[in-house]
Amino acid sequence: MLTQTLPLGRPFLGLTLTIAALAAGISTAQADFKLSDRYTDNDGDLVADIPENEAQQRDPDTLVFAYTPVEDPAVYKDVWAGFLEHMEDVTGKKVQFFPVQSNAAQIEAMRAGRLHVAGFNTGSNPLAVACAGFRPFAMMAADDGSFGYEMEIITYPGSGIDEVEDIKGHTLTHTSETSNSGYKAPTALLASEFGMKPGEDYEVEFSGKHDNSVLGVANQDYEVATVANSVKNRMIDRDVIDADQLEVIYQSDTFPTTGYGVAHDLKPELQEAIKEAFFSFDWEDSALAEEFGKNGESQFIPITFKKEWSVIRQIDDANGVKYQCS
Repeated sequence: MLTQTLPLGRPFLGLTLTIAALAAGISTAQADFKLSDRYTDNDGDLVADIPENEAQQRDPDTLVFAYTPVEDPAVYKDVWAGFLEHMEDVTGKKVQFFPVQSNAAQIEAMRAGRLHVAGFNTGSNPLAVACAGFRPFAMMAADDGSFGYEMEIITYPGSGIDEVEDIKGHTLTHTSETSNSGYKAPTALLASEFGMKPGEDYEVEFSGKHDNSVLGVANQDYEVATVANSVKNRMIDRDVIDADQLEVIYQSDTFPTTGYGVAHDLKPELQEAIKEAFFSFDWEDSALAEEFGKNGESQFIPITFKKEWSVIRQIDDANGVKYQCS
């Protein structure tokens, strides 16, 4: 059994991952999910309730928004600019883009009250909900309402790694410990489907971000890596890399993508206005459509953490993940 404590900035926030030997397949039981003691969940929807005491509700003059740090923040500041202008019009607030460098920094910013609206990636959503009071309500989807991405294990041509079993004896590069496709899902999959355990059958290293992993494999700095194919595909479309620099040796089933939501303690009417901004945004000819349309996404759809993130909590359960927020 491997136990790893993951520091997330200040000492008060930590995530402990215990990776145990897994039975065949991922458990279909719901993960034992619990919010930090600083939050309540009286309605049982698995997210923090809005404080009943109005004195504990916030109404900031400027809303701070952060998109998950999967790629260059400077690129995404421009991508989100038109949407944030729309949010300003709907809410009557100034909206500032906050370029976070890591999942840990993003979660801690919301927990500390410095971040009000955010898109948290698939794997860090449960930690943001449990430890930062994040209330997700939206996700990007295609015209027909379909959504999601796949985890891929990639290598480069001539690496000598032609199938998953060939990873044995090599170093597998993940992105970060909170990432679903970059760490959690492939760890569970390799153990359950292929009987391969980290530290025993293969070594593990972390690149920090999906784009770092994609670039590292494309440039042959990493032998093999686990990534979200949505990130990889956008990098190919932007000519950051060529498709023939990579080979895909495994593709997973579809997972939910980035979840968008708010800090739990914003005033209820402000939370509703922010939701309206998401669902009333006109994607046509927008920078969001140009960027995320590469993945077939063209709208925001309503979601719930309890339903859409059920599979992610199952993966956490299979990995023995326990969230400790103190």
